[in-house]
Amino acid sequence: MPRVRARSHEVDEMARMMRAEAEGEGKQGMLYVGNVIINRVVAQCLDFKGVTTVHDAIFQVQGGNFSFEAVQKGNVFYQRSRTSEKRLAQQNINGWRDHPAKFALWYFNPTAPGCPPTWYDQPHTGAFKEHCFYEPKPGTCDSVYRG
Repeated sequence: MPRVRARSHEVDEMARMMRAEAEGEGKQGMLYVGNVIINRVVAQCLDFKGVTTVHDAIFQVQGGNFSFEAVQKGNVFYQRSRTSEKRLAQQNINGWRDHPAKFALWYFNPTAPGCPPTWYDQPHTGAFKEHCFYEPKPGTCDSVYRG
């Protein structure tokens, strides 16, 4: 049973987002980005209350800007998704999760070397290549740990 429901156009959007955000980090990096997208749909807490679809997560606006840099800069629209990225997106939708993004709701690519121990007061869970991953503080978003 899938972790979330997604229509074919959402699988395509997610695949495009994963490619735009992490193509240089290979399949593993793209899967980690997919973890964050799906976790935001599942979370229903903190900044993600009301995010109920993959489309909502990708195009969410926070603080006057789109949440993901690839949407802010338009990178997500530059290239079509390939079959390989659609397969990766479907893996995430079907429940694939792994550390350091297993429960992460945020990631970013720092300009300085290394990852700060917290980001917006949320604990660092690990890094993969250029991205730092952060999950919610214990007790603040239990729903992200389910499913």
